[in-house]
Amino acid sequence: MTSKPPVELRTPRKSEREEMLAGNLHNAADPELDRLRNKAAELCERFNSTPRNDRETREAILDELLPNRGEGVEIVGNIAFDYGIHTTIGDRVFINFNFTVLDTNYVTIGDDVLFGPNVSLLPAMHPLRWQDRNLRFTEDGEGYDYEYSKPITIGKNCWFGGNVTVLGGVNIGEGSVIGAGAVVTHNIPANSVAVGNPARVIRTITDDDAAANQDYAQ
Repeated sequence: MTSKPPVELRTPRKSEREEMLAGNLHNAADPELDRLRNKAAELCERFNSTPRNDRETREAILDELLPNRGEGVEIVGNIAFDYGIHTTIGDRVFINFNFTVLDTNYVTIGDDVLFGPNVSLLPAMHPLRWQDRNLRFTEDGEGYDYEYSKPITIGKNCWFGGNVTVLGGVNIGEGSVIGAGAVVTHNIPANSVAVGNPARVIRTITDDDAAANQDYAQ
């Protein structure tokens, strides 16, 4: 019979939510965090099951789930947010199918950002060593693990192709384009095109890229 890991008690300097948002190790099974996640999950399920043409109901749901959003935000759905309330979205942001945000830390999205389908913003992290990552138990036998997180900041006027993943601790500069399938693990300077896994900058966007300079088929 496999024995359980030893009981470990932790007294946070602040509440577990405050520790989480500060980027510190925290107990994700904390009752307050559990309640907030359950509320967000319920709101996401309601949004995802509401017809797209029922804009009034969808907006009312988003008012609860994403109170820190600007004007003209369009979300196709489905969506999945850990909390929602830790995410700030600017004006005129477009979010395509299957948008996932594990906002265990602050996620900030600037104005006029475009997200393709299947984009994931993932601030949440687990310790690398299994000794720090594996399940542990309180005195009453309840299991939990330690997690931590890093914020994500996305500047104005960015465009994300389909299936992009952005990891915690990343800042993406204004006006950048992130190619389809990229995994962004490091900061991206403003006005850059970044592609690949891990994402790398392949060039800078200039006035030569203006649509007026392109030879589009009529």
